[in-house]
Amino acid sequence: MTIFDVVRNALLAGYGVQEKVKELIDDLVKKGELSESQGAKLVREWSEKADKSSSEWNKSLSDIMTKTLEKMNIPTRDDIEKLNKKINHLSARVKKLEGAVEEEEKEE
Repeated sequence: MTIFDVVRNALLAGYGVQEKVKELIDDLVKKGELSESQGAKLVREWSEKADKSSSEWNKSLSDIMTKTLEKMNIPTRDDIEKLNKKINHLSARVKKLEGAVEEEEKEE
């Protein structure tokens, strides 16, 4: 099982839990054990807490992935962009030098 599979399953499980909580609260409202306003308040509070937990979880996962990639010594997008700029700069210099050498050869 890949990291992607684990994350996907966790997110789907979280979504399933959220739907079950809403169904439970709806059932309590239908049975008269909660008023509609109480039910709406519970759903809103639970959703806010779930969103906060999800954000914290996403940040933790991102931190873990960043640290793992750093340990693996895999270049970042920024590293690759810097190398591409250097390559382009060096290619331009080589072309310029080749042009200068051709000019000197023509003069001889």
